[in-house]
Amino acid sequence: MHQIVKPEANAISRWWVLATVVAAQFMFGVDAFIVNVAIPTIAAELRASAAQIEAVIAIYLIAYATLVVSGGRLGDIYGTKNVFIAGVLGFTATSLWCGLAQSGPELIVARLAQGATAALMVPQVLATLHLLFSDSSRARAFAIYGVVLGLAGAAGFALGGVLVTLDPGGFGWRTVFFVNVPFGLLIVACALRIMPQAVRRSGTRLDIPGAVVLFAGLLCLIGPLLFGHDLHWAPWVWLVMGLGVAILAAFLRLEHAVAMRGGMPLIDLALLSDETFMRGLGAAFFFFFANLSFYLVMTMFMQKALNIPPLQAGLVFLPLALAFVVASRHSGIRAKHRGMLVLLEGCVLQLVGLAVLIAAIACIEAPSATLLALVLIVFGYGQGLVMAPLSSAVLATVKPANAGSASGMYGTTAQIANAAGVAAIGAAFFAAEAVFSARFALFVAASLFALAIVTSIAFLSWMRRASA
Repeated sequence: MHQIVKPEANAISRWWVLATVVAAQFMFGVDAFIVNVAIPTIAAELRASAAQIEAVIAIYLIAYATLVVSGGRLGDIYGTKNVFIAGVLGFTATSLWCGLAQSGPELIVARLAQGATAALMVPQVLATLHLLFSDSSRARAFAIYGVVLGLAGAAGFALGGVLVTLDPGGFGWRTVFFVNVPFGLLIVACALRIMPQAVRRSGTRLDIPGAVVLFAGLLCLIGPLLFGHDLHWAPWVWLVMGLGVAILAAFLRLEHAVAMRGGMPLIDLALLSDETFMRGLGAAFFFFFANLSFYLVMTMFMQKALNIPPLQAGLVFLPLALAFVVASRHSGIRAKHRGMLVLLEGCVLQLVGLAVLIAAIACIEAPSATLLALVLIVFGYGQGLVMAPLSSAVLATVKPANAGSASGMYGTTAQIANAAGVAAIGAAFFAAEAVFSARFALFVAASLFALAIVTSIAFLSWMRRASA
């Protein structure tokens, strides 16, 4: 285990450390949502195709998902402070690169690099909280962390709309990336001054081949979903997807080989035989599959079909995000009394919210931003009921010795699902929009959202029966 090298750090200074690392987490969370509001403007200025726009979001998630376990291990090897600072500097530099991008392909590459540096930065946040708060203040510290996570989404949508609309400095959409630069440098300056060093953990090793193979497999599998429409679904596109499946199968064999050699594979292979845990991962996959893609599709629909300006489009999600935060606070208390029923109730509420949204759009020719914001509160509250207790439910049957590995697999699965959802549901939306209309495309996407949520309910129901 890590030990703090500077035990003299007093109670006040550790709260400043908390503020510093949580600020980095907030910056990462905001960046996941702020781009959505600017997407139509980016597409118009860079003349980016729908596939390139989806890739701007998906590649960021794929890079993060495949490298986040390695990022955590690098913190064990070189120290959480050193890797955290390197990650924040990298995230700041790649944010600047994103803002300077001159084409869709260049922005995609810059976002890939941004996701990779985020994988260095983010794991050190929870590691630092674990190190600094092992006493009675632990619950309060993690409560602050949870609230920041929830508010990041609301801030991302609102800030994206404000920056695109007001256009400070005349940089246009580029400001949504440039805004990370001063905040990133401030976080680095604070971390250098107050963040404690930690003893490096001996025996930790990286599984670089595993990370590379996993990234290649996901890219081959998800990439064709992003660019298939642009390539008219040529036969070789399907071959690439088949290659992706083969590479992911080879990844599992590679991980077994790494374990046999006494190495540290990316995933804990023992967890693959835990049926309840794997079913839980399935529920998480389909829940997150319908998560981030929802915001992409709604943003495109509001700005392109309803001509809602970026600022109003961003503010539409503000009540949803606040409802999400409130529900997240309620879900912990409700889960103690109702257990898995809270997750099922949350998924059902999402379906109800989705149905009300579609009914409003079907019955009203041009629903206002205010009406959409009110309708989305139900969907956001349902999401909040599920998001917080889902990880606890999935990890409930895992042995304490495997908790770290299981958490890593859960986080990786969530980000892969987000990327896959953006690719698949986004592709369906843009394809239907090109042939029919944006309104019909939204109905198609909503059907896929509903199917994913229903599948998640099926997994959760099985878990509830198994735990009864």
